[in-house]
Amino acid sequence: MNSPSTLRLFDLAGADEQRRFSPYCWRTRLALAHKGLPVQTVAWRFTDKQAIAATGQGKVPVLVDGERWIHDSWTIAEYLEDTYSDTPSLFGPGCGRALARFLNQWAAETLQPAIARVVVPDIPAILHDKDQAYFRSSREAAFGQSFEALAAQRAQALDNVRRVLAPLRSTLAAQPYLAGAQPNYADHAVFGAFQWARTASPVALLDPADPIAPWVERMLDAYGGLARGVAPAAAAAGS
Repeated sequence: MNSPSTLRLFDLAGADEQRRFSPYCWRTRLALAHKGLPVQTVAWRFTDKQAIAATGQGKVPVLVDGERWIHDSWTIAEYLEDTYSDTPSLFGPGCGRALARFLNQWAAETLQPAIARVVVPDIPAILHDKDQAYFRSSREAAFGQSFEALAAQRAQALDNVRRVLAPLRSTLAAQPYLAGAQPNYADHAVFGAFQWARTASPVALLDPADPIAPWVERMLDAYGGLARGVAPAAAAAGS
């Protein structure tokens, strides 16, 4: 058992500080909400590397708990579970942690790369000016293609996302959450990818009749509507 000091979370933001769009940061924000731990979020942008230099790396989320700096969303989840063991469990009993790790990796290694080919060309529209050049050069190098070429292939990329979602679709047709009756970190890890798409791009990943769609709505409403507090990119573009 541990009493939390003031927790701070460095959380990726767009030009608008309220547009928080990292799938990994959303995993952590939902984990903190699940445990009922208050946190102060710090708007961070891709070029703000110096702000998190204490971690020896340059990516968020970064959680600061007193004198401790913890990075990587899965490492943070395990830290929260083990340090604040008197709060609701992120994983549940038994093999829950091991199964959540699998879904964490599936989301990172299969789902998010598929979604990236749909949403990444739209991300420059929400970025702060100081991040524009860095984001384009780093992502185009990673894809080996320009954003314009990716955008031209969006229809095929969207079809691929919907194929990748097949096991998620059949699971959520049978139960309300990946964890069963209530959400846990397995849901946080996968939902982070949908929240990324929702907050960064106006493209709809799902048909409204898709069995995944009601789960997305439930996750948006979870923890007092935390994720719904950020407007979708389509709404922001039209405002």
